[in-house]
Amino acid sequence: MSTTIGSFIAGGIAACGAVTATHPFETIKIRLQLQGELQAKKDAPKLYRGVFHGVSVILKNEGLRGLYRGIGAAYVYQMVLNGCRLGFYEPVRESLTSAIFKDSKVQSLGINIFTGATSGMLGAAAGSPFFLVKTRLQSYSPFLPVGTQHGYNNAVDGFRKIYRAEGVKGLYRGIGAAIVRTGFGSSVQLPTYHFAKRRLTRHLDMQEGAVLHLTSSACSGFVVCCVMHPPDTIMSRMYNQTGNLYSGVFDCLIKTVRTEGLLAIYKGFLAHLARILPHTILTLSLAEQTNKYMRKFENRILPATVKEKL
Repeated sequence: MSTTIGSFIAGGIAACGAVTATHPFETIKIRLQLQGELQAKKDAPKLYRGVFHGVSVILKNEGLRGLYRGIGAAYVYQMVLNGCRLGFYEPVRESLTSAIFKDSKVQSLGINIFTGATSGMLGAAAGSPFFLVKTRLQSYSPFLPVGTQHGYNNAVDGFRKIYRAEGVKGLYRGIGAAIVRTGFGSSVQLPTYHFAKRRLTRHLDMQEGAVLHLTSSACSGFVVCCVMHPPDTIMSRMYNQTGNLYSGVFDCLIKTVRTEGLLAIYKGFLAHLARILPHTILTLSLAEQTNKYMRKFENRILPATVKEKL
């Protein structure tokens, strides 16, 4: 096992590799979630009619740059979020299982879920300002705007304008929704990944390797998307709002469902699935590899007394 710092770095690098491939689907997802915000279904214009239509429309009007709006902030956010999520998961899980079962190797579903949620919420809280700016950059379109338009030149410009207008508090707008959303996703991502991995090994006799990692990651990604999408929609709207359109998570949920119907919280679900499946597969599969390289690196530089404890 890598050290906590090593796991943090390995997890962050793996997530950045994944987000490079999946960022365009995140852009589509956010615009679909904001489309027709607080408008009755019959009155809401459908500028983006789905994943593939959204990709083609953005490419046609804004080019590849439009699909990759906010990628810089996304990299920093992924480093922080997944660094915390993957870096703290094993140390916290082992500490809890050692305290409760007196054996750190015991696998407890309850502890795994709690540990996944805790590590994810820590990462979400730390990375919330970056996700805020990323969301506002991705929602902006000079051709087919949806939701509130902020018009930041880049991430740095976004941070500067938010800080000048609202102070530090403004940078942490929507943090409650971010913690709920990431807590939901993180509580199931790693536990379902390890659960699927154990079952595939036991029942299908799959061996350790790329195929096992990819299949386990795909199972995990689907579950994460189903659980996380409703709070993800709420978070996107709270991040993108100007003023106090929503006073909190439940206010946003109630207003959205009341005005647009229950299915509104699942707007952009297919785009989210198109993003999160490859993102989860790449993140967890790359994390396996980056952790191996990190262990090799640490074995070269760490004293023998430290290595014995790992």
